[in-house]
Amino acid sequence: MFVDKAKIKIKAGDGGDGAVSFHREKYVAAGGPDGGDGGRGGDVIFQADDNFSTLVDFRYKRKYTAEKGQNGSSRNCTGKSAPPLIIKVPRGTLIRDAETGRIMADMSSDEPKILAKGGMGGKGNANFATPTRQIPKFAKPGYQGEEFEVTLELKLLADVGLVGFPNVGKSTLISVVSAAKPKIANYHFTTLTPVLGVVKTDEERSFVMADIPGLIEGAGDGVGLGHEFLRHVERCRLIVHVVDVSGIEGRDPKEDFRIINEELAKFDVELAMRPQIVAANKSDMASEEQIEDFRSFVEEQGMPFFCISAATTQGTRELVMKIAEVLETLPPIKEYEPEPLTQAELDDMAGAGKRFEITEEDGIYYVEAPWIQPIMRTVDPDDYSSLQYFQRVLINSGIIAKLEEMGVKEGDTVNLEGFEFDFIY
Repeated sequence: MFVDKAKIKIKAGDGGDGAVSFHREKYVAAGGPDGGDGGRGGDVIFQADDNFSTLVDFRYKRKYTAEKGQNGSSRNCTGKSAPPLIIKVPRGTLIRDAETGRIMADMSSDEPKILAKGGMGGKGNANFATPTRQIPKFAKPGYQGEEFEVTLELKLLADVGLVGFPNVGKSTLISVVSAAKPKIANYHFTTLTPVLGVVKTDEERSFVMADIPGLIEGAGDGVGLGHEFLRHVERCRLIVHVVDVSGIEGRDPKEDFRIINEELAKFDVELAMRPQIVAANKSDMASEEQIEDFRSFVEEQGMPFFCISAATTQGTRELVMKIAEVLETLPPIKEYEPEPLTQAELDDMAGAGKRFEITEEDGIYYVEAPWIQPIMRTVDPDDYSSLQYFQRVLINSGIIAKLEEMGVKEGDTVNLEGFEFDFIY
């Protein structure tokens, strides 16, 4: 099954928590704090792999989570950092943020791309010892790893794209000029998936040709199969427009040529302006008058014209050599640059970790702040310095100011993520 679009969730590993520990050793009096830092969470890395040709695997597994960093331990031991999670995708896969559509990476090269970074490990209590606070009974939790919902979109990497109506001979052409073996039959939509073939012109030169499933009128608006696969022509440096010059199916070659180019323009104006060579196929079944009439029409458009018969290989060698010649003058296959975050997105990310919501019911103030839960795990309610640290977190995050704004009074009950305490100034 050929699948070229998928949506998945990726989650980098959270950092390990810092440890609360005190040195315990025989004959060593008053051992100080020795809680180590947590390890870093694993990154989520994407890697292009030529052994994959579709995104079908992502239909069955939609969530990918890297491992969490190891927690710190006693004797100032830092937790072990988690290994990265490597996700392999077909070459040419474009990765976008599902929410904003922002391009995050183009997996066209061999270079691996880090899409979600693992969280840093939390600090152990050894980091919080001071001359006036010699026995800190708190540590910092690990930071959360980045999390995204992304769309994967495969855009085939091909130098040349074959376009044209169904049954005009595109599959036959790619089968005779390359080693590709597409299904060939005399009915519409024989080709249901794009087919890639490597065309060699000599020992040291070759190019990749893609047979794109047949377009029909309205494809640019979502009609037929063509709309599903037009994205695979986007990277092509050159378009070879295959037309049935014989009109054996009752269609006018000129009208076919016009319709296909209109559909390309509807999908992407830049695509319609791509260099184009016209291959008049099935010339062995056309009259000389039909061929010359269509030749004049194409040359009036300023495009190279080749008269071929893919079934008998007549003219195919000349077409291949012309394609190779034109490709040498064109820039390399298009690669998409990652798009930077907008200022609004940066501001949103900066505040995302400290968001909270406060509601008041029956005299109890309920504070919802999921990010504070790992901090609460490291706080000792019976330790004064630990409570001071927790109070600073509430003040710096704006929770205390918001409670006061809502009219909280001393002695009122505050429920913070299930933990209840009396508010004290």
